[in-house]
Formats: sequence, structure tokens, C-alpha cells
Amino acid sequence: MGHGKWDDDAYAAARTFRAAKGIDDFGYTASMRSTPRDRWRADPSLDPLGVAARECLDSADHADSTPIAVLFDVTGSMGRVPQVMQRKLGRLHGLLRRKGYLADPQLMFGGIGDADSDRVPLQVGQFESDNRMDEQLRTIFLEGNGGGQKSESYELAAYFVARHVVTDAWRKRGRKGYLFLIGDELNKPRLEARHIRRVIGDDVRQDVDPASVYRELARKWHVYFVLPRQSHHYDDPEIAEHWRELLGQHFLKLEDPGAVCELIAATIGLEERVVDLDQAMVDLAEVGSAAESRAVGKALVRVGPAALAASAAPPDLDGPDDVTLS
Repeated sequence: MGHGKWDDDAYAAARTFRAAKGIDDFGYTASMRSTPRDRWRADPSLDPLGVAARECLDSADHADSTPIAVLFDVTGSMGRVPQVMQRKLGRLHGLLRRKGYLADPQLMFGGIGDADSDRVPLQVGQFESDNRMDEQLRTIFLEGNGGGQKSESYELAAYFVARHVVTDAWRKRGRKGYLFLIGDELNKPRLEARHIRRVIGDDVRQDVDPASVYRELARKWHVYFVLPRQSHHYDDPEIAEHWRELLGQHFLKLEDPGAVCELIAATIGLEERVVDLDQAMVDLAEVGSAAESRAVGKALVRVGPAALAASAAPPDLDGPDDVTLS
């Protein structure tokens, strides 16, 4: 994994071929929808059960790999986000590479549901740097359920990244990766041990304080939560308060859900101190995302480079660590 290079022409050709043949961009979801619910499963390539580690490693093609993990809520209110990301992957990669934000980005996608109610509450792919990232994204099962209690299993996804992702960026260079969680609800009050055992397979016997998971993540990852408009809880102050307590200024509200790829790229450019906000807007226009730049600018206006540097560790996360993460 992680070899090869993204090819815009191959990406466009594949989309054109699927459209001409009437093939669904998200064929795995279509396949699952045609089967009884009790047989719904994650594609084996995305099933986290028993996975020792997803790896983002340097290679001959990519000697300075940087991991970017994008895990989005696939419950009912968030169903449009993966389609948007699939449509704009080329622009995301173009910004990161051609504008010099990162030399060797490797992207991993995943889906987050509700471990209390969903058949497939967590899906996690591999880190890729070529067109396989498009295939991975399209293989995510868009289950579209959720439990209706204003919380999803984001903390379970955070636990997987904290415990089951290995990166050369950190091991060799002490550089953090980027984790973007995209959703519209709260974490569960506790990360339940039974969910960890059933979904991931770790023999954990105690429930975990979600704050301790995010604290562990912040040591090796720049962690962001993106709340897009058109999601059910966009204007709910409890959601904003919850995530700001966990992540500080890394909680971002995005008025245009169609700008999520551009927001990710611009945020990384600012965090890497490659661009300031004004230059990021110029870069967005140059890759054909002028319309999205307004929403991106508004989401990031309070998050300049200085603020990002100061927020490397989320605030006020002291709390009980029922399980010590290593």
C-alpha cells in the first residue's frame, strides 16, 4: 500500500466509464441494499475486526509520507458527504501535491456509524497514494441508519486510529498525521469495552473515557472535527460545545458540504505553514474551487497558523483514564 501516484486522467476515465455503463459510483452500498439487513457486512478490505495495524509507510515513490485519515459519519443525516468527496478527490490531491502543501500525502478513508444500533458501525481502509483511494472510498458501505440519540461512535474510530495505525512520519520524523472526523453528533458518553471487542477485536475489559482517547490521539495526530451544514444538528449548540471541549479550535463548522475536500486541503496548508489563509483562497480558485473558497475561508477565519500551532494539544482533557493507551 502507498505506492504509485494519483492520475487525474484515469480517475476521470473511470467515472465516465461507470456513467456510460450505468454502474453505481458506490456499488458496494447498492449490493448490500439488495440483501437482507442481517447479512450486511463491511467489505473485507474495510473491516477493522482483527486488524493489527493500518500502515502509512515511506516507499521509493514516497520517501516523505504524511498520513491523512478521513473518517466520516455514514448515518442517515450525513449520507451526501462521501459522494462529495468521491467527486472531488482529484482537487484534494491536486492542492496537496501541486501546490506544495505536502510532498507525499497518503489518504485513508473510513465510515463511522452507531455501535449501539448499526450492523456496520466502523469501516477503515488502507493508506493509498494512487487511484486506489477512489476505489476504497467507493467501497465504503453507506448504511444510513444511526440510533437517533444524538451520538455516534466517533470515539470508537478515534480508538482505532490511536491504537491500530502505524506511520513512518511519526516513527522516523516525529511528525504528526492528520485525522479529519466528519459528522454532526456527539461522542458516546463512554467507549464501551464490548464495542471494542466486537468491532475491533481487542480484549479490552473496561469502558474507556472518550477524552482519554482524544488526548492520546493528539500526541501523534492533528485531529479535526468538521460539522457540515445540511446535517441534522448543524445549529445545535450542544454539538459545538462538546467538540470544542475536546478539540479546541480544531472544531470546524462548514457552511457548504460541497467544500469538504477544499477545507481539508486548506487546513493542512495552514497547519504546515505553507500558505496563509489568503493564499489558500487563491490556490482554491486556481484548482477550480473558487465557489467553495468562501465557505472554507469562513470555517478557517479563526484558525490561522498561530492558532493552529498553539492548539497542538486539545485543552482541558484531564480526566479518568480507565485504560492506559500506549
